Amino acid sequence: MYIVLLGPPGAGKGTQAQRIAAATGLVHISTGDMFREHVRNNTELGQLANQYMSRGELVPDEVTIRMLIERISRDDAKAGAMFDGFPRNIIQAGALDEALAARGAKVDRALLIKVSDEELVARLGGRWICRNCGRLYHERNDPPKKPGICDACGGELYQRDDDRPEVVRARLEKQKPPADLIDYYRRAGVLREIDGERSLDEVTAALLEAIR
Repeated sequence: MYIVLLGPPGAGKGTQAQRIAAATGLVHISTGDMFREHVRNNTELGQLANQYMSRGELVPDEVTIRMLIERISRDDAKAGAMFDGFPRNIIQAGALDEALAARGAKVDRALLIKVSDEELVARLGGRWICRNCGRLYHERNDPPKKPGICDACGGELYQRDDDRPEVVRARLEKQKPPADLIDYYRRAGVLREIDGERSLDEVTAALLEAIR
């Protein structure tokens, strides 16, 4: 079985991917892990990818697809895999379909973890840091006893620019799964939508049920 896991930043894809992999025995293939492995091993693809990653740019589809094809050719992925962070667009989805078809396989499920923008901003945009000792706080999940003041040392709390709600919203718009990619899997009849605002265990249970 081959599974695609979709969702915006903050939806919990990484955590859920690890849980699903443990429950099903499927190998977890993360785009980020692929990039880091190739860069660490200084492969040709790793050198190509690092040229873009070092500049903070997205790795081109061609390089990402070549890495993915190499990864699913390994023995541990022959019986199935779960893709986390791939595909990101229609071009990558088509390349994945072609690569799997060459092996007599296909994408069996595309699982979309849905979380509202308001919830995502609350999750991603509420972090504060102590200027003095560096302790982290979260407005909702781990707030300080006194607003703006560190419990541990009394230092001033500040918020990094990329943790500000307006910056988080702008980033979400760029990093959400595109609508045409979701429609691609909906038309293929493999899309399952999961409410990602429930508890961690409830989301895991719903994902596993969708796989079955």
